[in-house]
Amino acid sequence: MNAMNRPLDTAIELNDEERQPCEIWTRVMGYHRPVSSFNTGKKGEFHERRYFTEEASLAA
Repeated sequence: MNAMNRPLDTAIELNDEERQPCEIWTRVMGYHRPVSSFNTGKKGEFHERRYFTEEASLAA
């Protein structure tokens, strides 16, 4: 059975060494940049950010 014929209910499992790290990008000053390229101060600012949610703003 090849990958095209695999049943949908089977879970795909990967070992840690088979996984690829996820690179996180964000928009800063109109440019999209990877977070990994930030300096220490900018990384701290990124982790302190608060994200807007419409539901929370409607309740206020």
